[in-house]
Amino acid sequence: MRQNQDQMSSLLSALSGHRPERLPVWFMRQAGRSLPEYRAIREGTTILEACLMPELAAEITLQPVRRHKVDAAIFFSDIMTPLVLAGVEVEIHSGVGPVIDKPVRTAADVDRIVRHSLIETSAITEAVRIVTAELGDATPLIGFAGAPFTLAAYLVEGRGSRDHLAARAMMHADPQAWHRLLEWAADLSGQFLDVQVAAGARVVQLFDSWAGALTRADYVEYVAPHSARVLAAVEGKVPRIHFGTGTRHLLPDMAACGVEAMGIDYRTPLDEAADLLPGLPLQGNIDPALLAAGWPALAAHARDVVDRGRAAPAHVVNLGHGVPPTTDPGVLTDLVALLHEL
Repeated sequence: MRQNQDQMSSLLSALSGHRPERLPVWFMRQAGRSLPEYRAIREGTTILEACLMPELAAEITLQPVRRHKVDAAIFFSDIMTPLVLAGVEVEIHSGVGPVIDKPVRTAADVDRIVRHSLIETSAITEAVRIVTAELGDATPLIGFAGAPFTLAAYLVEGRGSRDHLAARAMMHADPQAWHRLLEWAADLSGQFLDVQVAAGARVVQLFDSWAGALTRADYVEYVAPHSARVLAAVEGKVPRIHFGTGTRHLLPDMAACGVEAMGIDYRTPLDEAADLLPGLPLQGNIDPALLAAGWPALAAHARDVVDRGRAAPAHVVNLGHGVPPTTDPGVLTDLVALLHEL
């Protein structure tokens, strides 16, 4: 944010509301998953272990930038990493996702969990420094954190959930305990973002994977103030992007939490999102399913996304969710090349 316009990367230029000569593109979950070099280097480690091994986390962050020539790196981490750093017991089970053995369901559970704090973050600092040293000024690193509701949803449910019934019940059954839990989660995520920014990240993205399960009224009352608290932790330091899935009905309220750009999932066309968010740069929103639909369908869809993105002041091209692990890496490389030509 401190750079002059002519010195900015294409991503930073777009996030400042200007249209660079070349469309910036990066992919959520680009750091690994579909890459054979990722699978090779990750062998013998869990994802949470890999996130806290600086050299390994840095190498995984850099792999897709080298291969695909994307315009930004996204820091290799996990929504659960701040919880692990705070001493909360969490595991990621294959085919299941994060699992918390002691779910947070009562006021006493909240008392127990909020005693944890983020103290030792040197692994994150070192990994970010390794990455930014290799990237230099041309390619920014994007910092990463999970939003308070998504963290709380895992903590309350104990694992991933389709409808988050326990979390939604708790916010109404005991609003005081709920707000204490989310305030703690917000401080954790805010500190986690700030550590990354202090070490060299030049953009941040706050992921609210499960906010789409909420009504607008519940989001505004029980969630939005806490997401705003996270984003305020890096206000004025770097551009901030906010992203959630299934959140068309929440987009203006998510933007009001304090952002420089909004990520749009694949369900909402970008021209319609631009009407909902006038004056705000948008990010998105190629349907990940099209990556496996053959090149003619993918190329036509990508062109349509770019055309619709012209309704916004600026457009960062991305998927409308993460890269599926079965994706052919060559398809992503070809897609980046096409988008840069457009």
